[in-house]
Amino acid sequence: MAENRTPRDLESREKTTRYVYKPSSALPDPTPQAGVAFRYIATHILGQSDPTNVSRKMRDGWEPVKAADHPELMIQGNASGNVEIGGLLLCKMPEGKLAAMTEYYDNANRQQAEAVDSNFLRQNDPRMPLFAERKSAVTRGAGFGSGTK
Repeated sequence: MAENRTPRDLESREKTTRYVYKPSSALPDPTPQAGVAFRYIATHILGQSDPTNVSRKMRDGWEPVKAADHPELMIQGNASGNVEIGGLLLCKMPEGKLAAMTEYYDNANRQQAEAVDSNFLRQNDPRMPLFAERKSAVTRGAGFGSGTK
């Protein structure tokens, strides 16, 4: 009688799998393309048009994404032909150009931090040295929030 049973590892449990809810994103992601970076750019802030921001981003090299190129992002009532959601315009740029822009801003930030440090340490006196350690750490207070005293 035990010979007629199917082994437990061969039984399917598809009927017992639960659906796991995952909330949808407020801004849908376009289908990835090799060598292209996507970013949403603000066209309106608090209901007011912001053409200066859009113009600056276009001069930086961002190009609006056409809704026809990404049918998965088509939204009803979009007459502009571009992908725009809630005052945000989806734009694209070649990844190489974005990497160059990121490198430029990283260097500018590093130079600014070095200038602040050199200005701060210029006032250093050996009799009372300034503390200029550039590390941070995250710690959790002992007993805080754990319900213990």
